[in-house]
Amino acid sequence: MNGILLVNKPVGITSRDVVNKVCKILGTKRVGHTGTLDPLASGVLVLCIGTATKLVEILTSNDKEYEAEVTLGIETDTYDITGNITKTEEVSKTRKEIIVALNSMIGTYNQEVPIYSAVKINGKKLYEYARNNESVELPKRDVTIKDISLVNIDIPKFTFRTSVSKGTYIRSLICDIAKKLKTIGTMSKLTRTRQGKFNLENCYSLDDIEKGNYKLIPIEDCLDDFYQVIVDGNLLNAIKNGAVITNRWNKSEILFIDPYNNLLALYKIYEKDNSMLKPWKMF
Repeated sequence: MNGILLVNKPVGITSRDVVNKVCKILGTKRVGHTGTLDPLASGVLVLCIGTATKLVEILTSNDKEYEAEVTLGIETDTYDITGNITKTEEVSKTRKEIIVALNSMIGTYNQEVPIYSAVKINGKKLYEYARNNESVELPKRDVTIKDISLVNIDIPKFTFRTSVSKGTYIRSLICDIAKKLKTIGTMSKLTRTRQGKFNLENCYSLDDIEKGNYKLIPIEDCLDDFYQVIVDGNLLNAIKNGAVITNRWNKSEILFIDPYNNLLALYKIYEKDNSMLKPWKMF
């Protein structure tokens, strides 16, 4: 059993819980997800099954789209409504003020990773520092807000939709939006509506999967964005053996296929010599 399974993750369980449930239903341990959703969040969770687990790194890097609800006037230690409230204040903001704040976030900026996250510093996850009341310098990384728009508003709450790059924390984005509004805020709802080309309307519930009402997406359907080359003879054998080869196609990434349309390998630029390609993912 190999392929991609699109799951509509329900609120209240972790992404790991979903993986464990699917492992049990499908009778396999080879299941990996391509982007964590917090227990509070719902929506698109892309699972790689069997040999498709080799695509986890590739699919995780895809941009993602979310619909998020913000509650202004509340600050929590986790940056979402499930955390401990650390501060409250009265808030009165207009639609125009919120739209201006949202639009100001478009582009690339240096985002601080929230303390309640699984990012590791010195071999320990950030949330472990938080639970032990240990101080740690929070890392920052560049993220890109590709677009963002207001969906509805009912102060102190409003909902927005956004498309973001890999590694963006919506909880942190909401804190930064609140700062633009010169107030505080926390995430009260979150739904991932898209990851790469996979949309929420194509996802299956866990109940669907338990009943067998699902279809796996073939691995090759997830790789159609890559430049593809059909090979045979000596070159086919070299690729099967994971050899470094000449980049005669002048491409940074290539998917090699045999004459019978079987996937062989994904190759990418060899860092030591840009005129060469090295194996990235073997199939």
